[in-house]
Amino acid sequence: MAPQPPHIGETVYFHVQRLINEIEQDQPDPAAANALQEGLGGQFGEMRTMMQYLFQSMNFRGPEAKPYRDLIQGIGTEEISHVELIGTTISRLLDGAPEYHGKKTDPVDKPGAGGAIPLNIALSEGNIHHYLVGAQGAMPVDAAGNPWLGSYVYNSGNLVLDMLYNLMLESTGRLQKCRLYEMTDNKTARSTIAYLIVRDQAHENAYAKALETLGVDWKVALPIPKTNAERFPEVKKLLDAGLQSKQYSSTSRMRPRRARSSRGCRRRRTARIWMPRSRHPRARP
Repeated sequence: MAPQPPHIGETVYFHVQRLINEIEQDQPDPAAANALQEGLGGQFGEMRTMMQYLFQSMNFRGPEAKPYRDLIQGIGTEEISHVELIGTTISRLLDGAPEYHGKKTDPVDKPGAGGAIPLNIALSEGNIHHYLVGAQGAMPVDAAGNPWLGSYVYNSGNLVLDMLYNLMLESTGRLQKCRLYEMTDNKTARSTIAYLIVRDQAHENAYAKALETLGVDWKVALPIPKTNAERFPEVKKLLDAGLQSKQYSSTSRMRPRRARSSRGCRRRRTARIWMPRSRHPRARP
């Protein structure tokens, strides 16, 4: 039987040739690129959040859990754009050599003229694999060069447990990104790190709200870590714009209904942080 086309109005993934957040221009910085690898391919990095949420959303059972599935699926789809953003940032941080400003008309051996060693920075900073096997670009590894593992993905089938684990994942990811911010003053790196700090906080808030509907009382436990990230100027600018209070989704059940378009690889709509109506659904029978 021939496959049936999608139903009219059904949401599908699509890609816009524009990053979800603009990347500031600065000098190449292999050390910063290597630190950012932890935020991409580390145990609490963007590849982990993307895969964990997409697998959790695919494995839901029954209509009662749909509000929670929509939440996890919406965040998981946004994480695809985060993988794209941080990977592109790493690539730009490895593009060329610091302080070298060549011209397109220069001969290809210009950087090595006069006995210079154009890639000697690979021996003293960052991850040498970025230069040996990575085409001076992002790789699916952590900052120590360990490959990303599918075993990082957590999907227990218990809704409350999965939500708690997701909140822990976002909190730990935000903690690490705050540390990454303080490791570098490179504008290229910081523009991406600051954006991801704020979006991680938005996801913390969303999972906390969802868990409240399942009986969890947070009081004043969040955000994690309890650092004043507003002292980072790039973070303060995004917080003032309200970025920490927005979620991406494709469902009409979100409240309020006013939406704005997101960028990069994403779902079709955005909405304010919401609270599911159903109080005690199960992810599986």
